[in-house]
Amino acid sequence: MMVVTGATGHIGNVLVRELLKKGRKVRCVVLPHESTKPLAGLDVELIRADVQDYPALLEAVGEAEALFHLAGIVTIVSGQRQKLQAVNVMGTRNVIRASREGKVGRLIYTSSVHALVEPPFGNTIAENALFDPRLVHGDYGKSKAQASLEVLDAAKKDLDAVVAIPSGVIGPYDYKPSEMGQLIMDYLNGKMRAFLDGAYNFVDVRDVAQGLIAAFERGARGESYLLSGYEITIEELFRILSALSTVRMPKLKLPTWLCKAASYLAVPYYKFSRITPRFTPYSMYVLGSNCNMSFAKAKRELGFMPRPLAQTLQDTVAWFREEELVP
Repeated sequence: MMVVTGATGHIGNVLVRELLKKGRKVRCVVLPHESTKPLAGLDVELIRADVQDYPALLEAVGEAEALFHLAGIVTIVSGQRQKLQAVNVMGTRNVIRASREGKVGRLIYTSSVHALVEPPFGNTIAENALFDPRLVHGDYGKSKAQASLEVLDAAKKDLDAVVAIPSGVIGPYDYKPSEMGQLIMDYLNGKMRAFLDGAYNFVDVRDVAQGLIAAFERGARGESYLLSGYEITIEELFRILSALSTVRMPKLKLPTWLCKAASYLAVPYYKFSRITPRFTPYSMYVLGSNCNMSFAKAKRELGFMPRPLAQTLQDTVAWFREEELVP
């Protein structure tokens, strides 16, 4: 039995699809009152449990051949440190404990590239970068760094565990949607009048899912694998979206200094208007950070090879159209 926490998330529901393609039986652990639309029509076992509820979690994961732990909070806003600690850190501790007590065959933990200490520009980000909550930027990154350390420490002791580290994830089956999914939808719906200066490393969600399965099948205990893709600027991304649609490329390119200043003013606006934040100091930091990442180790040991981003964007646009979320 393959067990997936966070199964309704972007990576989670795609991972479930990939496991089913391989003929695996899948048990999906979802929150008690969470919508299961991303799993509709899939032949899976559903269990309602919260990673903060240890007895329910133990019952959900007991004696699994593999436990893919993806449940967690992803956020680009500040002020959620306590919640991030409760879910991302304490929840992962519960998963580790349940893996031991429930005799799970292997734990595959999905971390984040934001949990790695960023080296100076000119240096490549790889698995030799440190997980250090004191040195990473943002509460989200700190929580994922701490959780990653907990998993690796357990692997050194008595738990068969592997850590996977995706970069920015994009692709189809983005039901909620993710931050980048919403950005793509906004562009295709003609809501983007300008674009930001900046770039990041993005990887196809389907490749990440396949990388997670490869980590289960071929990864070495106690090792971390960076599942990154390719660097692309926001301008290049919008040019590809323009070619895939009838939406013209915005002509106005906003300078970095202006965007950074405006991002601080945007925080109270989002809070007052109750709009999901897209433009925050943390998101501006990410777009200006070092995104030179290497998936060489994952390629060598797991056979990981991400597809071109142009193909990912084409498939993403097609999926949003099928779901009638864009013209």
